Amino acid sequence: MKKLPKSIQETSDLLASEGYVADRSLATLTFLSLTLNRPIFLEGEAGVGKTELAKVIAKGLGRDLIRLQCYEGLDTATSVYEWNFAAQMLAMRNGAGEADIYAEKYLIKRALLQAVELHALGPPVLLIDEIDRADAPFEAFLLEALSDFQVTVPELGVIKAQKPPIVILTSNRTREVHDALKRRCLYHWVDYPDFDREMEILSARVPEAKQALSLEVVCFIQKLREEDLFKRPGLSETLDWAKCLVALDVVALSPDVITDTIGAVLKYQDDIAKITGGAATRILDQIKQDMQALQ
Repeated sequence: MKKLPKSIQETSDLLASEGYVADRSLATLTFLSLTLNRPIFLEGEAGVGKTELAKVIAKGLGRDLIRLQCYEGLDTATSVYEWNFAAQMLAMRNGAGEADIYAEKYLIKRALLQAVELHALGPPVLLIDEIDRADAPFEAFLLEALSDFQVTVPELGVIKAQKPPIVILTSNRTREVHDALKRRCLYHWVDYPDFDREMEILSARVPEAKQALSLEVVCFIQKLREEDLFKRPGLSETLDWAKCLVALDVVALSPDVITDTIGAVLKYQDDIAKITGGAATRILDQIKQDMQALQ
C-alpha cells in the first residue's frame, strides 16, 4: 500500500505523475482531504477534470476505484445492496430457513457497501459522480454514509468502515445540492484552465502533439470559450481534439481542418453552425495577430 503524501507539494507531484496538472488550491484541498479523511465536493462545468481527479488519486495511490454514477431514481438497491432473490428462493426449496437465506453470501454488494469494506490495497477511492442528477432523498441517505462512513443493512445491522474510504463527489450544478451534504465536504469549484495550465496539461496528456500545433489548439479553445455558445468546450474536448489532429497528421489549424474535426470540440449543431459559418476564420486570424504581437 502506497503512503499518503505528506505535503501539498507531494500531493501536487502525485497528481502530476499521473498527468493531472492541479492548481495550488486544488492540490491543497486534496492534501487536506487525504490527511483529515474529509470528502471532497467538486463543482464545475462538464469536462473540466472533476471525475479525472478521483481516477488519478486511485491510480497514484494504488487503490481500488469504486464509482457510483448518480441518476434520477437512484436508491439503496442500486447504491448499497440488494439480495439475490433467485439464489435465496433456491436455498429455501432446498430446506434453508429464513435466518440462513439472509446470510452474507446472498448479498449483492453495490458501491457504497463495497466502499466501507476492507480492501487489501488500503481504503478505496469512492467516486460519487454527478450527485446533482440524483434525487434530494438520496442526498439525505448519503449523510449517514459520509458522516460516519457506515451503511445499514436491516437484516445484518450496521456495517462501519474500519478505515474511511477516500470520497470524491462531483456536480455539474444542474441543480443545487443541499447545504447539509456540502458541509460534510471540502468544497472546490473546478474552472476552465487558463492558457498556461491548459498548455501544461495538453503537453502532459498528449505528448505526441507538436508544440506549434498544441499552441494553436489551446489558443483556439481559449478563444472559443469567449464565444456565445450553448456549451463551451471543456478540457476533455481540448485533449480529444488534439488526439484527433495528431491521428490525422495535422501540423497546423486551418478553416477546413476545423470544419472536418469540429465534432470533437462542440457537441451541439447550433454551436457547430455558428463556428464553421465564419467564426473559425475570424478566430484563426485573431490567433495569428496575437502571435505576431508576441514576436
